Amino acid sequence: MKIAEFKNNGMMQELLCGKGLRATAAEKASLYARAASMLGASDDTDAVGLFVPGRIEVLGKHTDYAGGSSIVTAVDRGFCLVAIPTGDKTIEVMTDHEKPAVFTMSPDLQPTVGDWSNYPMTVARRLVRNFGPGLHGARIAFISDLPPASGMSSSSALMIAIAMALIAVNKLDETDLYKRNIPDRISLAGYLATVENGLSHGELTGDRGVGTFGGSEDHTAILNSRPGNLGQYAYSPTRHEAWYAFPEDLTFAIAYSGVQAQKTGPVREKYNGLSLMTRAISDAWIACGNKALPHLGAILASEDGAEARLRKCLANFQSSYPKADLDRRLDAFVEENCRIIPAAGAALKAGDFTKFGEIVDRSQDATENLLGNQIPETMFLAHEARKLGAIAASAFGAGFGGSVWALVKRSEGDKFVERWMRAYSAEYPEAAMAAHGFSTGPGPAAFEL
Repeated sequence: MKIAEFKNNGMMQELLCGKGLRATAAEKASLYARAASMLGASDDTDAVGLFVPGRIEVLGKHTDYAGGSSIVTAVDRGFCLVAIPTGDKTIEVMTDHEKPAVFTMSPDLQPTVGDWSNYPMTVARRLVRNFGPGLHGARIAFISDLPPASGMSSSSALMIAIAMALIAVNKLDETDLYKRNIPDRISLAGYLATVENGLSHGELTGDRGVGTFGGSEDHTAILNSRPGNLGQYAYSPTRHEAWYAFPEDLTFAIAYSGVQAQKTGPVREKYNGLSLMTRAISDAWIACGNKALPHLGAILASEDGAEARLRKCLANFQSSYPKADLDRRLDAFVEENCRIIPAAGAALKAGDFTKFGEIVDRSQDATENLLGNQIPETMFLAHEARKLGAIAASAFGAGFGGSVWALVKRSEGDKFVERWMRAYSAEYPEAAMAAHGFSTGPGPAAFEL
C-alpha cells in the first residue's frame, strides 16, 4: 500500500470492515492516518500496514507454559502500525505517547529492561541473530487503542507487531530458513513466544528475551483467533483443540482496573515464580526416578494415577519453594487445566451458559485462593459483575493488576459497562481514575493490510 492510502478514511474503513473490525473501523481508520503521517514520508511511498490485537484469556490461567490448555480470543482493539523500509540498518519506532526508540539492527543490542524500547530492541536482536546480519531496518509508527499493561497482552502484541513489520520489509517469510521453522501461523506464534521468553525454536537459537518466563498463549490468540469464535489451544507444542461459536447476542464487557499489570520489578518476580514453581514440581517427578517429561501437563497426562504419584514425590522433595506453595501451585494447575477447561468446553459446546458461568466462578475462586495472583480491585470487579447480572465474569492475564471480563447481552453491553464502572469508582476511587471499560466481541487475528 501507499502512504496516501492509509490517509484515505473511506478506503481504510472498507478494508478494516472486510477484515472483521466492522464495529471499530471508523476509529481505526483515523489511527492509521495519524500513524502514516508520523512517518513524514511522501504519499507515494510504499508501506506495510498491520493490525495486531490484544487478547482475552477466557480460561486457562497460567497453564500454557506448563503444557496445559486455554480458551482464548482476540479483541477488536490493538496496534495500528505503518512501516517503511530504511534501506540501511537503522530502526526508528514512533508512537504518540513515548519518546521514539532509535537503534541499529544488530546482534549486540543491549535493551534496557523496564523501558518500553526493550520490546522492539529484543525483537530486532533476535531476528538478526536468527536470520543473519544482512537485515534492513525500518521506520515504524504505531498507535494503539489497547490499554498498556492491562492484562490484554499489550506487550506481546507490540512485539508481534514489530516482528511482523520487520519480517515483511525484509521478506523473511520467503527464505528457506523461515519456511522450515515457521511454516504456519501456529509456528509463528511459537517462535515469537520464544523471542519473548528467550528459548530456542527449531534451528532458531534462543536469546535473552525480555525477562519473563511465559508461554505462547498470548501469541497464539493474537495470531490465530477467528471473529465470532472462541479458540481452545494446548501448548508446548501449540496445537488447536476446538472452536466454540460465540452467540451473536452476547458480548464481552471489559473493565481495566487502572492498576497496571506490569511484568517488571517485584511483579515480574511474582509472575516468574508461578512459572518456576511448575518446573520445580516437574523436578520432583524426576527426583523420584520417573522419566523426565517436558512439563507438568505431560506428567499429569502420562499415566493413570500420575497426579497421586506426583503428590507423593512432592511430599519428600527439597526445594527453595515452601512445600505448601508447591502444593497450591499444583492444585491450581489441576483445577484449571484438568477440570475447569474440559467442563467449560462442554458447556460452551452445549450452549449452556448458566453452567458456563458456574464453571467460570470456580476458576475465579482458584485464581484468588490457589494462584494468589489477584488484587482487591480485580477481585471486586469479578464479583461485582456477577452481582450486576453478568452471565460469567473472571479476571484474566498475568494477574497482579490488569482487567476483568464479563459476559453480557450485547444489547446491554454499554449500559452494563457504565454501571460496572460506577460501582468500581465508588469502591476504589483512586484506581478508578485510570480505569475504563469497553465491550468487544471475539475479533480477528493479526493481519496485514
